Amino acid sequence: MLEDRATAVSSPTQWPAAYPQGYAVVDVETTGLARHDRIISAAVYRLDARGEVEDHWYTLVNPERDPGPVWIHGLTSEVLEGAPLFADIAEEFAARLEGRVLVAHNAVFDWQMIAREYARAERRAPVRQRLCTIALSKELGLPLPNHKLESLAAHFGVVQQRAHHALDDARVLAEAFRPSLRAAAAGGVRLPLLECRALTEWSDGPVPRQSSGGAGGYRPGSWRPSRKRPACPYPNPGRYEDGKPLKQGMRVAFSGDTSVERELLEDRATECGLHVASSISRLTSLLVTNDPDSGTSKTVKARQFGTPVVDEAAFGQLLRDVEPADE
Repeated sequence: MLEDRATAVSSPTQWPAAYPQGYAVVDVETTGLARHDRIISAAVYRLDARGEVEDHWYTLVNPERDPGPVWIHGLTSEVLEGAPLFADIAEEFAARLEGRVLVAHNAVFDWQMIAREYARAERRAPVRQRLCTIALSKELGLPLPNHKLESLAAHFGVVQQRAHHALDDARVLAEAFRPSLRAAAAGGVRLPLLECRALTEWSDGPVPRQSSGGAGGYRPGSWRPSRKRPACPYPNPGRYEDGKPLKQGMRVAFSGDTSVERELLEDRATECGLHVASSISRLTSLLVTNDPDSGTSKTVKARQFGTPVVDEAAFGQLLRDVEPADE
């Protein structure tokens, strides 16, 4: 295990009372990055309140389709053929997550993949909050050259043995998370915890043919495929006002988890004549989020600009009666 170095902070005597009581450090390998992709292996390191390892678990998962970029994860169709289906390991996986904060590197990706697999299995993952180690490293101001896992590992002297192997990646992250957590506790840093919501409405897109290229079609810094939407044909009528209907042309942005898949919400907004924005500016009419106090860049900017905020349920109601644009 990792020895504390000068860059790591010893466990403080007074541990913040508001910090979680346990963590599940998770890594999943997948057939790709899009909504139709599947988990092919998963690993969990369970940690106590102060980041000490309690146990670990690993499984292969049969994705019931081609394994995707074998040159990255090394898991062939032959290797995965006899592996259990996700539905077969869902209960044991859930037992590893129960009552803990899910910790992952780029946690939105791991959580969304897990949430979708549980939705397919007609179950719910017992996860209420997640913590992204990228966000935590930013909160701590760690002098990293980039936000790759190998850079975080190198900063804390953790040696990777098998990159892109779920069990080793989870081990590396667990060992790097422990000194990060202690540094946060010693400095009184508020942990960047985000709410996790199970998917109740979602749609798998068609599985594309396997290509030999990399992650083309993905926005930098995002695990979601880029989607070119047609330009909104209506002018922006301004900000949404509480108690009034939405109006065609309004610029709507989304932040955080939603029970209805994000892409479905965006498609419905576009179909109603709204402009789906990828960021917040002074021109944004409305921010839709279930976690307005999350501290994400969009919620912070919304507060700065005074952008109106509604939750997913209210937005769904507003979509039923969008006012036509002025002629």
